Amino acid sequence: MAKNQTKSQAPKRKSKRERRLKVIIYIMILAMILSTLTMGLSMFI
Repeated sequence: MAKNQTKSQAPKRKSKRERRLKVIIYIMILAMILSTLTMGLSMFI
């Protein structure tokens, strides 16, 4: 086995822009789920 494997490299730190994009995407998904839930609840009322 080779000593210098490609998988054992240190993980590359993500930039602030990438992290912010991921947070925005999660918030959008949460908003979509909440809106669909409220729409479904309003149908029953």
